[in-house]
Amino acid sequence: MNKVICVVGATAVGKTKISIEIAKHFNIDVISGDSVAIYKGLDIGSAKPTKSEMDGVIHHLIDIREVSDGYSVADFQKEARKIMDNNELSLICGGTGLYIQSALFNYEFNASSRDFSYEEKYKDYSNLDLFDLLLERDPNIDKEKLHPNNRKRVLRALEVYDELNQSIHSFNKKKEALYDYYIVYLTLDRELLYDRINKRVDKMISDGLEEEVRRLYDGGIMPHAIGYSEFIPYFEGLISLDSVIDEIKKNTRHLAKRQETWFRNQMDSHFYKVDLGNINNTIDCIIDDLNRWINR
Repeated sequence: MNKVICVVGATAVGKTKISIEIAKHFNIDVISGDSVAIYKGLDIGSAKPTKSEMDGVIHHLIDIREVSDGYSVADFQKEARKIMDNNELSLICGGTGLYIQSALFNYEFNASSRDFSYEEKYKDYSNLDLFDLLLERDPNIDKEKLHPNNRKRVLRALEVYDELNQSIHSFNKKKEALYDYYIVYLTLDRELLYDRINKRVDKMISDGLEEEVRRLYDGGIMPHAIGYSEFIPYFEGLISLDSVIDEIKKNTRHLAKRQETWFRNQMDSHFYKVDLGNINNTIDCIIDDLNRWINR
């Protein structure tokens, strides 16, 4: 059974640097497990690793789709497995839990690819209105797994229910893993993580996030992703830029909570607190554990 290392955690926790050091140590590539980084043009808001940050390590599944193209969990599963099946050891880095879980486990998808007409159909619905509509159609939806502010996922849940008359979890979830996996979940004390998230958002703004999102908006494209959708009311003259920034920070903090809950409850994860004062200590500890796991 091929082995897969997964480096996961919240935005700004240090996934990129640590995953690249692990990849260099084991002489392997990195598979991006981020549902936003797959799209061309979503650079600043997705916090994609730069060429400099990649440090010569090959990264897969970044910039592989136009923003107007569809991309589903099933697409990620298929493309990630092509890589993992051809390597005795692989590495996934990202924070999209369902993507990573679907690649590792025997998931069989019944629903068709995403229908982007749903975004236009419900564009005038607020996140809460959209979630209430979903609850009307599917009262048994698991509120712990699907947050009202995850608009993209709520739209997909509506689409799946309309198509199959079943919940978003209409695929068959097999309990057995197809790969021998080791999940490295990176953590920080909450106050420190939130401070780093706030600083990360401020840097995105100074790096030109508003201009990046404006180009998409002017082209009639608005991704329903954190760092992008918050700009819509600003572009419409309804709120200030400061309000946009505050909203991005708040939504990113909420996402960090959901990510940790997901990997605690859904996956067999190994938690590592990142030592920001000497990150090499954290890297060395992780690599030591990975070596024991690989050689057991």
